[in-house]
Formats: sequence, C-alpha cells, structure tokens
Amino acid sequence: MVSTADHFNENNYRDIVFPLQSGRRFHRGQEAKVKKAKSESGTPVPLEDQLCYSIYSANMAIQRAYRPLLDGLGLTYPQYLVLNVLWAEDRRTVGIIAEQLGLESSTLTPLLKRLEEAGLVRRTRNPENERQVLVELTQPGRTLRARAGCLGDALLSVSGESAAELAALNTHVRHLRDAIYASIGGWDLSGR
Repeated sequence: MVSTADHFNENNYRDIVFPLQSGRRFHRGQEAKVKKAKSESGTPVPLEDQLCYSIYSANMAIQRAYRPLLDGLGLTYPQYLVLNVLWAEDRRTVGIIAEQLGLESSTLTPLLKRLEEAGLVRRTRNPENERQVLVELTQPGRTLRARAGCLGDALLSVSGESAAELAALNTHVRHLRDAIYASIGGWDLSGR
C-alpha cells in the first residue's frame, strides 16, 4: 500500500488538497489547474488518502456521535447549528445566520420554520428594514443551551482526543477553510 506521503509532491499538492470543478477561476485572476489527483506513478489517489474525504467522513462521524444527544433535545444537526449562532448573538437576520453557516437563505427558512414551530425561536420583520426577517430565541430556546452543552463532552469521549488536541485540529481546519475561500471567493467569516 502506498502511503499518503507518497502521493504528495510540490507539483500535485494543491490539486489533491484543493480539487476544483472544471472552469472555476481563482478570485486573484489565476486559472485553476484541474487535474485528476494522481500519485507520481499515475494511479489515482485512494479515497481514504484524500483530505476532502477525510474531512467529509469525520463530519459524518461527528454527526452520528451527536445524533442520540440531539434526538434527546428534539433537534437535527442543522437546527443545532442555527441555535449555536443565536446563542452566540441573539436577534440576527436570516441573511446573517445563512452567511455565518454558509447556507442559502432558502435552505435556512425551513429550518427556522421548524424551530419556530417547536417554540425555540421567533421570527419577526425588522422594523428598520421590512425586507429583513429577524430571528430571536424564545425563553425555551435560551434554556436549551445548557442542555446542549454536553455535545462537546460527547466528542471528547468518543474521539479519544484531548480538549487541546481537538482545539488545535479545529484551528487548523478553520485556517484551511478560510484559505480555500480566500482563493476561490465566497464565504468570508473574517472578523466574526
């Protein structure tokens, strides 16, 4: 078996780590070179050695670890993410929540509707701009925060990693995400 390190060299590193769809351009005016990720021998890089798959499958594993706890709270993972945005700063516009989560407003609206039906949030028109909808936590939504705090403990428990190791990993993944978006344009969370 060829190791991950054998697949990477200075010439193909960006193509393996940052595969882009054909025709996509970098914001800095550079043409993105789209090549099939291959090792020096010309064989495709195995799925388990691709960074994008490792991050994707880790996300799926984390969601599976969280599912029993979220079921106990009556939440889906996307609903939990919306509540986290509001727990950090209540009374946000739909657009700001969508931007922070990297979602389209049209994707977010059904999530907010279900959270409102559950009595966790309230949606109202912004009196300063009637085109905007404000979302704020209800008292049950604020109270739920204390019960939802155990999710981080669950990840510590099932991962076998220390809090410091998970924090360092989170920092690295965030930097990677920000670097990718800085190159291709899009989601900008700087200053938040």
